[in-house]
Amino acid sequence: MLDVLIENGRILDGCGNPWFRGDIGIQEGRIVQIGALRGKKAKTQIDAQDWIVAPGFIDIHCHCDAVPFVSPREEGRILQGITTETIGNCGVSLAPVESATLGILQKYVAPFCFEAPLEWNWRTLSDFLDRIEKRQSFTNIASWVGHGTVRIAVMGMDNRRPTAKELSQMKQRIRQSMDDGAFGLSSGLIYPPGVYSDAEEMIELCKTVAEKGGVYTTHIRNEYDLVLEAVKEAIEVAEQSGAPTIIAHHKTAGKRNWGKSRQTLQLIAEARERGTDVVCDAYPYEAGSTFLWAVLPPWAQEGGIGKMLERLRSPSDRKRIKENFIRGIPGWPNLVEGSGWEGIMVSSCKRNKGWEGKTIQQIALARQVDPADALLDILWEEEAEVLMVIFGMAEEDVAAILKHPAVMVGSDAIPSVGKPHPRFFGTFPRILGKYVREGQTLELSEAVRKMTSMPAQRLGLPDRGKIQIGMWADIVIFDPQAIGDRATYADPRQYPTGIHYVLVNGQIAVQHGKTTGILAGKVLRKKPCQ
Repeated sequence: MLDVLIENGRILDGCGNPWFRGDIGIQEGRIVQIGALRGKKAKTQIDAQDWIVAPGFIDIHCHCDAVPFVSPREEGRILQGITTETIGNCGVSLAPVESATLGILQKYVAPFCFEAPLEWNWRTLSDFLDRIEKRQSFTNIASWVGHGTVRIAVMGMDNRRPTAKELSQMKQRIRQSMDDGAFGLSSGLIYPPGVYSDAEEMIELCKTVAEKGGVYTTHIRNEYDLVLEAVKEAIEVAEQSGAPTIIAHHKTAGKRNWGKSRQTLQLIAEARERGTDVVCDAYPYEAGSTFLWAVLPPWAQEGGIGKMLERLRSPSDRKRIKENFIRGIPGWPNLVEGSGWEGIMVSSCKRNKGWEGKTIQQIALARQVDPADALLDILWEEEAEVLMVIFGMAEEDVAAILKHPAVMVGSDAIPSVGKPHPRFFGTFPRILGKYVREGQTLELSEAVRKMTSMPAQRLGLPDRGKIQIGMWADIVIFDPQAIGDRATYADPRQYPTGIHYVLVNGQIAVQHGKTTGILAGKVLRKKPCQ
């Protein structure tokens, strides 16, 4: 007897093939039969009612590292069909840690942890993943090791090149983390301490990643005026290190950079023609989201959050920061110039909850101060624990990037209190509603490939991301005529429409569009090359 029988569905295998009618038999968490299975006995039968039956969506890029430690569990991920999430992105992972620099890391990641009750009772990545296994989760969880986290462990927030010894120590921590199950290395080259690194450092570290059979994923150094140079740097790191590479949440931001996606995608295509294994992920929105302090120039962030806050109270440092906003710094992505004060919105903060959902321009008008002063005051009063939504992309670039065959879908979701970016709740249904059914930018089978088999292949998950016999039964069942996102910037906490069932490892996590409470996710650990 089968555990679960899914009948009367239109099956999309996740590989880009057209759908076909068929049934799916599941036993002990895996797909064991596909075909005409009417009459087969099963403990649970699901009538798919001619809806699409697809592999569960794999989010290659999110910041949900602390979500398993929060109760009650946030349902916004599983309800949009995500069955596997990849954490530790943009250079920010919650392990490994060193006692001497733990305080720096805790302050650094605090906005991403949104008041999660973390005990920090781990040191290695293996310890951290063990804690998640004990907590359980709706989804499967895979992890990168963060370059920023490793650099903090070895060097703190020093703005300098590592010594030979420090570089060796970083490589050893990356090697250990990959032995612990990390799928590779992530970097955030606009954030400290990643911004203090150079291409040579990243090449050397990524050689270790390549030796271990892992992948390098990078928030590149500049997504604004120097985006072409930043893409070239990522390609250089891939070519010189041999590590397969993902350019994370690829975009060309700032109005004067609209249209440059044609050039960045051409650079990627040319690199692939040369034999360089580089791809991208992207999300379907014109706004991003990150730490509010990311708008500050790099020098203002040296030494960690504590030192940064001291500078915010120094009249001379404030003056210098404000001058940088106006005049810029060579090579620095000036987010204020790229988006304007009206394009930066506070999404989450600890104390002044009335600011959430308001732009810096609106807050400045209410306070009757200069927008730059309003920004610096907000960071000081909130002890830098503020997240923002920042507008700056063109819809034409978003669509062009999503359509490219070397681009997969990643939400870049950041959980938070307040008004988080709607991508946390709507990324994958938005692709299938707006870009498949409504805009016809993507074919349905191609969109599903970008959400399933492509990220599975990139991570090296041979038994997920496809509807095939022997695969783990991570499955989403949705109505292609009804699926869509409802989350908005003003009201993000709205769940999508059109998703009827979600199965994780053969267990029903979502039934009739509602969660069942079953936490069937597994911690996935990469088996590194020796």
